Amino acid sequence: MNNTFKKTMISGLTLAMVLGGSTAAFADGKGKGNDDKGKGRDDNDRSKYETTVKGNIDVNLNIKLSFDDLKGKDVEWAQRYIASLASKRVFEGYEDGTFQPRKTISRIEALTAAVRLMGLRDQAESADATQANLNFKDADKLKQKYPWAVGYVAVALQNDLFSESEDMVQPEKEADRLWATTLLVKAMKLQDEAKSKMNAKLPFKDAKQIPAGSVGYVAVAIEHNLVDGYEDNTFRPNKPVTRAELAALLDRTGSQLPDNASIKGTVTGTVYNNLLTVKTSNNETLSVELDPNAFIFRNGLKVTAGELQTSDKVLIRTYGGKAIYVEVLNASNDQQQRVDFTATGTFNSYTLNSKGEIGSISINQQQASGSVTTAVYNVASELYISGDVSQLTQGRQLELRGKDQLVHTIIIK
Repeated sequence: MNNTFKKTMISGLTLAMVLGGSTAAFADGKGKGNDDKGKGRDDNDRSKYETTVKGNIDVNLNIKLSFDDLKGKDVEWAQRYIASLASKRVFEGYEDGTFQPRKTISRIEALTAAVRLMGLRDQAESADATQANLNFKDADKLKQKYPWAVGYVAVALQNDLFSESEDMVQPEKEADRLWATTLLVKAMKLQDEAKSKMNAKLPFKDAKQIPAGSVGYVAVAIEHNLVDGYEDNTFRPNKPVTRAELAALLDRTGSQLPDNASIKGTVTGTVYNNLLTVKTSNNETLSVELDPNAFIFRNGLKVTAGELQTSDKVLIRTYGGKAIYVEVLNASNDQQQRVDFTATGTFNSYTLNSKGEIGSISINQQQASGSVTTAVYNVASELYISGDVSQLTQGRQLELRGKDQLVHTIIIK
């Protein structure tokens, strides 16, 4: 991990940055230059970097958003997530230019990413945080082997990312799906909501493998479209998370957190002279220069700037005054792929199938004209119900979510 925060000054002017940060975050502890003695980031390097930028010296920032090892159907789907996170300096690649998407991720790497996702990177890397006293049993080991991580652990602790009963950081332990899911629900500050859903009925075949005290966190993650199950309807709570999988979890979480550094707007014309012009929600017209290597994403594919169309609604992230990441928001995004429709109304009735499970459900919906209509929906065999089922009574407010014309989630308000 000591490669993680190594900075390199080239010719005194060019700062080589892997994946948009001053660090090659989450570098393998077995990577180049690692001596396993815990030599972390050099604070003098950081001072040089800050002086260079603050001194207005012309610095070329090379941000890597795509990787040659993101090939194969088992990892290609993660390309957008990885590029999106890299553009925010949240989750980064390795100094050899790879991302290693299939590699499992450790708890300290996941904690670091969660803290960055919350916008607390500067706080975690401050002098106060990096010198914080940690009361974990393995604090000395952490400080010796991962000194750069001390500040991240301190900030994570301050923001309730650890539970009260945890007495060890366990930095090298693999992050499993349940642990990572819980971590990101906490990063969204949804602990109270999770505690209120501890009696939710989870739809997974292996739901009994999820501890009772964690059910609410999984329920909230499902409702906020952070995570779903596998095709065989299992959750696999103890399965280690790969770097590609964590990228998806992080990006879905980040899309629901404040993002003051991004620009959202509607494309007003074709890209000309490498300028992308958009109109924001407050009718302000902005022209943003595109970086030559900008990652532009539409419908699951990386596209060229020429494929951006007038009226496209886009999210733009910039670095050094140039757009490095552009995502077309009105195209088919991840959430739309997993949720075809939502419907709200008051509960009317349901029917049972041959197994004694809910086979269809009807709700009453208020129309703009003032009239009330009844809509009937068929229900998927794997149904997730959020809330107290005993409160599924006439007139109760519901939200239904579905895919392929079948309701898979009922949320009792």
